[in-house]
Amino acid sequence: QVQLVESGGASVQAGGSLRLSCVASRYTLRTKCLAWFHQAPGKERGRVATLGSDGTTSYSDSVKGRFTISRDDTENILYLEMNSLKPEDSGTYYCAADRQYDGSWWACRFDVSYWGQGTQVTVSS
Repeated sequence: QVQLVESGGASVQAGGSLRLSCVASRYTLRTKCLAWFHQAPGKERGRVATLGSDGTTSYSDSVKGRFTISRDDTENILYLEMNSLKPEDSGTYYCAADRQYDGSWWACRFDVSYWGQGTQVTVSS
């Protein structure tokens, strides 16, 4: 079956950087919408970065200018480059692949998606 496996989470100081990876099995990432979601302790999961199958991207206001979503089509890996990390960036990060939509980022819905198990990021002040 389809598997998405995240890695790269760690504990870092504020201002530091991390790169999260999401490796896909039995699924070609470039064919659908992809995203990274963030869930802080006690809060709902929210989408922070979206990558359309056409390469267009979108970011939440909280991470715009600091995070970059990208895809390696040869290796079939989704990345999230995280810079200038803040304590409020702490939480679990999940990658998601939309099972229904492709095209530009604004078409992505993630109503029905494949999900990874999450990777933990802790940013200390």
